Amino acid sequence: MLATPGTLPAGPEWLFEVKWDGVRLVADVVDGVLRLTAAGRDVTATFPELSGIVALAPDVLLDGEVVMLEGGVPSFAALNERMYGPLDPRAVASRPVTYMVFDVLRLYGVPLMERPYEERRGTLERMDLVAVPTMMLSPAYPDGEALLVATAQRGMEGVIAKRRDGRYQPGRRSSCWVGVTHREAQVCVVGGWLPGRSRIGSLLLGVPERGGLRYVGRVGVGAASDVAVRMLEQRLEPAKGLPFVEPPPRADSTGARWCLPTVAVEVSFDGHARSGTLRRTVYRGVRDDVEPDQVART
Repeated sequence: MLATPGTLPAGPEWLFEVKWDGVRLVADVVDGVLRLTAAGRDVTATFPELSGIVALAPDVLLDGEVVMLEGGVPSFAALNERMYGPLDPRAVASRPVTYMVFDVLRLYGVPLMERPYEERRGTLERMDLVAVPTMMLSPAYPDGEALLVATAQRGMEGVIAKRRDGRYQPGRRSSCWVGVTHREAQVCVVGGWLPGRSRIGSLLLGVPERGGLRYVGRVGVGAASDVAVRMLEQRLEPAKGLPFVEPPPRADSTGARWCLPTVAVEVSFDGHARSGTLRRTVYRGVRDDVEPDQVART
């Protein structure tokens, strides 16, 4: 279930949670065996520090977000490097991720998706989550305006408003969840790249629309770590032809190397140019929790 972008709703029928700056993660325990998935991809081996989730129940299905905290605030760049860099057991032990769980969809074989959010929330609060050191219950608050101010002051991503009576609708963008962010962000599909001095210099970005991939601008990756850029280089598969429905401007694409539109990344930006492209983009990282064909303009 996905949130609908919008303005912050008000009223007693809503509860409010922090919009965590991480990767959406579903934890599924069946017969005491844990499987972690991000956008349907099995990432169980990526997060060995979450293996303790099996202690909660022999059968449970959880929804949440995995984050890497720095000073109590999530760092998407740090999480990206952890997910795509070499898995060092010593680094995992010294700096584990945190699973911020915010929903329970099945417990002891009983499906809960049709239950109201407030009831699912109550079930989650009664579970012994403190038994798993790398797991936290995402707090819920009745005052959305105060939470919005607090998250802005701490440099966090934003707020999710959830209707107390809302049912869980898997795979859908629902009006029962409303997302409010402090900065504009867009998930895009990589359609090409431009070389830098010794690695990728910038990415050419698109958003799928009716008819194909529409070019929306470029973003430099100079601030990304060497590990993150090497991971990108490995994942971008060369394409024989232009992946965009229309060629990007010559100023943006001279010397470009085209690639298959199979990798989604997130950028922040400061509005749109008259042409519809994104202005002053900043690269944030790969989004493996979003399928490229599910990318849409925010």
